[in-house]
Amino acid sequence: MTTDSPVKMTHRQVLEALTGLLLGMFVSMIATTVVSTSMPVIVHDLGGDQAAYTWVITATLLTTAISTPIWGKLADLFNRKLLIQLAIIVFVGATAAAGFAQDTDTLIAFRAIQGIGGGGLAALSQVIMADIISPRERGRYMGLFGAVMAVATVGGPLLGGWITDAANWRWNFFVALPFAIAALIILQKTLHISTERTSKASIDYAGIVLLSTAVSLLLIWITNAGSTFDWWGIETILMVGGAVVATVVFIIVELKVREPLIPLSLFRGRTFTLSVIASISIGVAMFGTSVYLAQYMQLSRGASPTEAGLMTLPMMAGLLISSMVVGQLVTRFGKWKGYLILGSVLLIAGSSLLSTLHYDTDFLLVSVYMFLTGAGVGMTMQNLVLIVQNVAKPSEMGVASSGVTFFRSLGGTIGVSVMGAVLANSLTSLFSDGKERIGAAIAELGAKGTDVAAQLSSGTIPEVRLLPEPVRSIIEDFYAQAISHAFLIGIPLAVISLVAILFLPNRPLTTMTTTERAQADAAKAESDRAETGSPVDEAADVAIADAAALSGVPTGTVTTGSSDDRR
Repeated sequence: MTTDSPVKMTHRQVLEALTGLLLGMFVSMIATTVVSTSMPVIVHDLGGDQAAYTWVITATLLTTAISTPIWGKLADLFNRKLLIQLAIIVFVGATAAAGFAQDTDTLIAFRAIQGIGGGGLAALSQVIMADIISPRERGRYMGLFGAVMAVATVGGPLLGGWITDAANWRWNFFVALPFAIAALIILQKTLHISTERTSKASIDYAGIVLLSTAVSLLLIWITNAGSTFDWWGIETILMVGGAVVATVVFIIVELKVREPLIPLSLFRGRTFTLSVIASISIGVAMFGTSVYLAQYMQLSRGASPTEAGLMTLPMMAGLLISSMVVGQLVTRFGKWKGYLILGSVLLIAGSSLLSTLHYDTDFLLVSVYMFLTGAGVGMTMQNLVLIVQNVAKPSEMGVASSGVTFFRSLGGTIGVSVMGAVLANSLTSLFSDGKERIGAAIAELGAKGTDVAAQLSSGTIPEVRLLPEPVRSIIEDFYAQAISHAFLIGIPLAVISLVAILFLPNRPLTTMTTTERAQADAAKAESDRAETGSPVDEAADVAIADAAALSGVPTGTVTTGSSDDRR
């Protein structure tokens, strides 16, 4: 169990502790967003096709998803400060190495390693925040998180686009290095937490291997089915069958090991289970939409990388404004469920409207669609983690927090893969059906048509904005249709998210941090031992202390524990 000082931290102490943590989050976000608008150019220069583009994105999301619960479990066993510093080193080291890639395979490999560090930053930042800030007070500090997100999500794509246009896209992978060094130094000086292991550490290696196998097989099948091999064939049987078998064995292992990677007992609570279901669709909206909007702006609207960064600002604005405003409202009034419901409704609206995009859709309308989607994500993403932390036992805070983040990342990973597969298959059909139109347009170009035909037939992603008319308008139309088809994937998932949120137990937010709750548990157990002179049921103590903390009743007056999840 990880504990802080027994004295409640002042506002100034919290701010000091958050400084390094916020900079670490900034490193993670800037290293990711700075390459987002440049990715079509990067994949084109490295000779990659649409499948390679998808895997450059999903490799990071895949390893982020897989490693998130691993880091979360480690956070319950080892020093969290050391772990987050290690995560920064892994993340930024792999990011810098990716800048030297000479082909898409190498780029994908380093992006996969980058995701391992990213999973640590995603999981540990949430866990450490719960150590020093109570759920009820979290909104008070959302302005700081909003400022970091604003600079990274808005400035990153703009900086990356400018670097790509003015110099070379490889420099995008190096810009995070000085920020990473600063984050490591500041974390060392400002973040003061210690670790007391109540039991011998036990790592669930079998669970790690089985989870990685199941998720990897599923994503490889989704990405390649219908292109590399048929949907129905021996490859499908082996991959899907292997994923199912690995999942079943993983569940069996998790039920038997002493320190499971993802404790299945967490799913007994409605709050955790429904939050996981809702988080999956949030992940699709957050990752899938941002990835393919960058492609839409460049391949269907003729934007440069810099322009694409500017054109996606409405979605970032929706996300930032909604998360900051809702965070303040949650802290002031202590209510959260209405904002989650509103956010899921906005997500449904935004996803539905984005699926209607054409290459010539009025950009004002596109901006409204993006803003609605971003606002939906902003209202729901962090609050789903917040309410899970609100009910989780202090001893399971790491795995509970990372569990929700894991399923959000997993949803995003699978969503990006499925959307990429839909996009690739749609493009194949559109190019096949429209080859006569393309041929006629190329014929009008005369001698220049030979180079254009060679580029389009190479299988690599074309630089559409550099194509001559009338070929350019045809290709822009094809990509817009394919991308809008891909956005259809998010609609049913957003509806499922709304249903899950509607059934979430409406528990009040505690004003105690994880550290204070852990200390209350220990004090209650010690008090009972002193009174009875005999060992007590520690599991019951935890339930009683949690119930007291959440209800605001003094610990000593609580005689029975009950879970609001079962009410």
